[in-house]
Amino acid sequence: MKESAELFKLLAVDKRIDIIELLKKEAMSVNAIAEKLGITQSAVSQHLRVLKSADLVKDERQGYWIYYSLNKEALEECRKRLNRICTCGCSGGQTAPKKPGDCSSKG
Repeated sequence: MKESAELFKLLAVDKRIDIIELLKKEAMSVNAIAEKLGITQSAVSQHLRVLKSADLVKDERQGYWIYYSLNKEALEECRKRLNRICTCGCSGGQTAPKKPGDCSSKG
């Protein structure tokens, strides 16, 4: 797993978050991801390469196709890191009173 700053930097790209959201539902091929996101297969491949280098995504060959899925253990470690950084009380589904500068919970 990458250092926290590097990890958050690579997750700062919206399309990578979109790919993670898709892979939360099921393993997918590059073609399927590209179709769902409306971007090129080449762009998807580049994003997957970055996510795989961070150990957030794994791949499995099935015949001609390679299916990508989340490395749920690594993603859980990311969540734990974020929870250590965030101290506003928004973690774990609990809602704390909002003050200026607090995180906003998005559901």
